[in-house]
Amino acid sequence: MAAELSTSINIKEPRWDQGTFVGRAKHFFTVTDPRNILLSNEQLEKACQIILDYKKGVVKPGLTEDELWRAKYVFDSAFHPDTGEKMLLIGRMSAQVPMNMTITGCMMTFYRTTPAVLFWQWINQSFNAIVNYTNRSGDAPITVNQLGTAYVSATTGAVATALGLNALAKHVSPLIGRFVPFAAVAAANCINIPLMRQRELKHGIPITDENDNRLGESSKAAQQAITQVVVSRILMASPGMAIPPFLMNSLEKKAFLKRFPWMSAPIQVGLVGFCLVFATPLCCALFPQKSSMAVSRLEPELREKIRASHPGVETVYFNKGL
Repeated sequence: MAAELSTSINIKEPRWDQGTFVGRAKHFFTVTDPRNILLSNEQLEKACQIILDYKKGVVKPGLTEDELWRAKYVFDSAFHPDTGEKMLLIGRMSAQVPMNMTITGCMMTFYRTTPAVLFWQWINQSFNAIVNYTNRSGDAPITVNQLGTAYVSATTGAVATALGLNALAKHVSPLIGRFVPFAAVAAANCINIPLMRQRELKHGIPITDENDNRLGESSKAAQQAITQVVVSRILMASPGMAIPPFLMNSLEKKAFLKRFPWMSAPIQVGLVGFCLVFATPLCCALFPQKSSMAVSRLEPELREKIRASHPGVETVYFNKGL
């Protein structure tokens, strides 16, 4: 009879070493696996129960270590790490590739007219707003008014940026014009993410010691977290929005697309999707999910409080969000 699974496996942390880029990449290839969005509520609840039981020291008979880790990643793909709430389906990181490949492919296909730019930029920023809210750091609630104000401000700013860049692109070559959606997305990420997570910048995000003991909330930690997310999101969009324009510019001169112009959008969506399958996990892995900051860099009042109550703590940790 097989030995019962040990209860000493640390499932609070990822399976692979998060101190290395390779370890983080393996972790995020699992987290962003698009197949996770096909899981039923029953499968999600089953994984949730396995993890909750295991944390209490209860091991399901016959459970193997691989099954435990699979349950952990199914759990992590659907439940928020700070609040424990089930996340919106399209806001989960496992939905990033199918959602982004469709939206980005259409943005890059239908970019020549103002109505098309307005519509697809609005769709893109609405989706980004959902993702940014779903993957925020911290467990403090956000009011409907705060969420509505942030969404309207972020979407308006992003759409205005896209329209302005589109107007400038009319005076350059068609190839450069194809890069307008990427420039707009990069600029919009700098607007959308901070606005959707403005509560964190104002009130701070939870910080802990290395043993997960909560020490307070820090705005400085929120600034670092949001900056890292903005950088990774822009880089995440880069391959899918920088490589296809060159290929499509060449393909549209060929006889096939001249004969079947309606194939342009599906081909572009497919190219973007191929890039995103790799870019999404690799760019998420650029910075550790459990980010850190020296106590000396925190706000003076919080810094003094920690030094008084926890004199041995030199580094604090926090979930940077995605």
